[in-house]
Amino acid sequence: MFRGSFRTLALCAALALSAALGAAPASAQKYPDKPVRLILPFGAGGVADVTARLVADKLSDKLGQRFVVENNPGAGGIAAARAVMQSPPDGYTLAIFTNGTAVSVGLFSKLPFDPVKDFTPVSAMGYFDIIMVTNAQGPYKTLGDFIKAAKEKPGTLNIGTIAAGSTQNLAAELFKTTAGIDAVIVPFKTSGEALIGLERNDVQMVVEFYAALRGGIESKKFIPVGTSGTNTAAYLPGVPTVKAAGGGDFEVTSWNAIYAPAGTPADVVAILNKALNEVLADPEVRQKALGMGIEARGSTPDEIQARLKSDIEKWSKVIEKAGIQKR
Repeated sequence: MFRGSFRTLALCAALALSAALGAAPASAQKYPDKPVRLILPFGAGGVADVTARLVADKLSDKLGQRFVVENNPGAGGIAAARAVMQSPPDGYTLAIFTNGTAVSVGLFSKLPFDPVKDFTPVSAMGYFDIIMVTNAQGPYKTLGDFIKAAKEKPGTLNIGTIAAGSTQNLAAELFKTTAGIDAVIVPFKTSGEALIGLERNDVQMVVEFYAALRGGIESKKFIPVGTSGTNTAAYLPGVPTVKAAGGGDFEVTSWNAIYAPAGTPADVVAILNKALNEVLADPEVRQKALGMGIEARGSTPDEIQARLKSDIEKWSKVIEKAGIQKR
């Protein structure tokens, strides 16, 4: 009687333990078992698009399912965010956030989503600087030259950027504050138009990402006079940071990252995070990204979430101080 009861209890315990062990990692074991969508809030061909496709190809190889980049551009990243929020939180529809996502919180009167509460962080993909360039045929060979002239002739020098409210535009606003200068920021529709303005001397400096400036820098039409990060950019050796060049306490580090809908299982997030960090450590990926001025580097979910929150606070203050009208 005792032996039979003991055997029965032992069998039940073994079955329960087996079931528990089998059930706990079930979603992790089978993920992904179908294609995964990466929703990008920009059109094709830009830096974020090229980076996302590079990473998606490597993730496809590593995890055995296709990672497909879908372009869903729209103001504030609203269309892309909605597409992800309306999908099941199962890890098969992911969002690509950038520092532009943080900018949108302060730029729009009311966004139909909260990037902090409605999404789960997975990992950073890359970090990149903004570059300040002058015309090689002009009088400003260093950032110090530009700052000195702007202080001697307040309101007479122009800084070109793309549209008001863009990261480049807000970086120029921040630079005016930290450098203590009075200059006019001129927004253009495209990077190309801003660079034409620099060649014509309509503007005396342009603030832009490296990918748009690379050709002009390599052909020596433009002089890179400052980079926005905390350290010298590996692809522009010898070019000082804005802070080191006399631009005050200035630092702008742009980034892009992968986020999932809130409620995505933790084990799925862990699989994605591990795969992303491995892919981003691949020398081939790092080299290709560096050619576009991007430092390919993953993160923990907490690290990229802290960056998002910090940038929301930072850019909201810049927008308010610059008097940029909310949309």
